[in-house]
Amino acid sequence: MKIGDPLLHIDNTPKVKDTNLPEDPEKLMEVCKDFESIFLNMMLKQMRRTIPESDLVEKSFAREMYESMQDEELAKEMSRGQGIGLAQELYKQLSRKQY
Repeated sequence: MKIGDPLLHIDNTPKVKDTNLPEDPEKLMEVCKDFESIFLNMMLKQMRRTIPESDLVEKSFAREMYESMQDEELAKEMSRGQGIGLAQELYKQLSRKQY
């Protein structure tokens, strides 16, 4: 083999396709809203943990399941429309064209 042989040539240039812009901006916004919903759900769970226990309503698995589902649906509703702004900020960051 000679030094000029193509087998010895190492190409260090990255072979990455241009992924600067999302292919479907609506899908990206949907994913951002889903992330905001997950964030809000976690926040609601943590807020619920700060409430002192009461003897008024018995603590049971069914109650925990109901509260969990309620928090999840509330988080989904909170993230619709304007939400808390997290989805919009994520969308701006992820859709920005990087150079």
